[in-house]
Amino acid sequence: MVHPLPGFVLLALAAAVQGWSGAQPTRRTALDEIKKLAFTPFVTLLPSDVLAVTSTPISASWASVDGLNSLESEKKFVSFDKSAYNAMVADQSRTPLFEEAIINRLKSAEGGPESQVVLDLGTGPFALFAIIAAKNGAGKVYAVEASKEEAKSARETVKKLGWEDKITILEGFSTDITLPDGIKADFAVAEIIGSVASEEGAYATILDAHRRLVKNPTDPKNWIPSRVQTYGAPASYSLQNLFLPPAFDWTRLNGEPVRFNCRDEGLQLLSDPIVVEDVSFADIDSKGVAKKRITYRVDGDRVEGNVQKFREEFKRGRLPQDEADKLAVATANSVSGIALWPRLILSDTVEVNSRHYPDGGHQRSHWQTVLPIMCPEPVPVKGGDAITVDFDFDVPSSVTKPASYKISGTVLRCSLFAIPS
Repeated sequence: MVHPLPGFVLLALAAAVQGWSGAQPTRRTALDEIKKLAFTPFVTLLPSDVLAVTSTPISASWASVDGLNSLESEKKFVSFDKSAYNAMVADQSRTPLFEEAIINRLKSAEGGPESQVVLDLGTGPFALFAIIAAKNGAGKVYAVEASKEEAKSARETVKKLGWEDKITILEGFSTDITLPDGIKADFAVAEIIGSVASEEGAYATILDAHRRLVKNPTDPKNWIPSRVQTYGAPASYSLQNLFLPPAFDWTRLNGEPVRFNCRDEGLQLLSDPIVVEDVSFADIDSKGVAKKRITYRVDGDRVEGNVQKFREEFKRGRLPQDEADKLAVATANSVSGIALWPRLILSDTVEVNSRHYPDGGHQRSHWQTVLPIMCPEPVPVKGGDAITVDFDFDVPSSVTKPASYKISGTVLRCSLFAIPS
């Protein structure tokens, strides 16, 4: 909907968008704020100038288990098949960095690596990080795995490699387990991070381990990772532009997000990424997971670069040149939703990024980029437009209750028109 706005409406709009407090803004300050928000070239305003604002609502909501494998038929907890575990092990942007962080932590122990009791939360079928800890001198490793099948596989792997004396596999959710003789671990390894960081139950798992299973849980050095984040940015999506209604009804996804390989050029970002979820394991009790409002501004340089990327993408799909050119421009100048992906801070010196940091560029990763489709068809945008979004992530303290995610907001396009006298 397009609205030509007189002066008094400009004041209300600026106040609403910018969250003004205190004195009522003047018409001039309101226009200045709108100009900052839209980030578009403006000329000196005359009394006859009219600001046209196009406002389009966008939204999506889903549960963490939607579209993913679940450990139970009731779909309460995300689980994985063997191919997914193999991809995790082979991920060179992940596994070697976890290994480095574990070795560094063992070497830093005052009593030496052999003095350390290590807790591996979500050890998987290969007990990968538990074995790394044992190989590098840990005195004892307790490896927890919720899946009965994967716990059995982990025991077989540990036995085959001869680490039964140092590694004990504990089957079940860590929230239901007490370590033998009431012992607590010196540090915990927890690679239970989803493509939306909290979607695999990390918050509830660490909250419980913080209270019961780790000796000094307020020291960030006692957690690997010590902090997890979800980054987000508005994104253009090639297929939503290629398959428009009524040929394809995107609302039939019912909020379930599309999940992309992090190298997939069919998704391109429209602005710089911003942290939308940030959980520090050392102070998880006090902070939890908060709601957040973010205003993104569409980056004209990104849009221009994305045109060429989409052109190549459509040409690979064997579209005729003219059609590929036209569709590339339309796609690059549109938003389909807010793309999400995880970042893990393992220690002061080691980080894991599923997309290139800090610009969110494409790279190889076993994690995916999650894109909730937030509109029935792509919303047109241009450089300088504003996309204001509220993130409402309900991340429960029970590991068997799936997290739920809601993103809602507005795409705001501002254009200035001069009315002929």
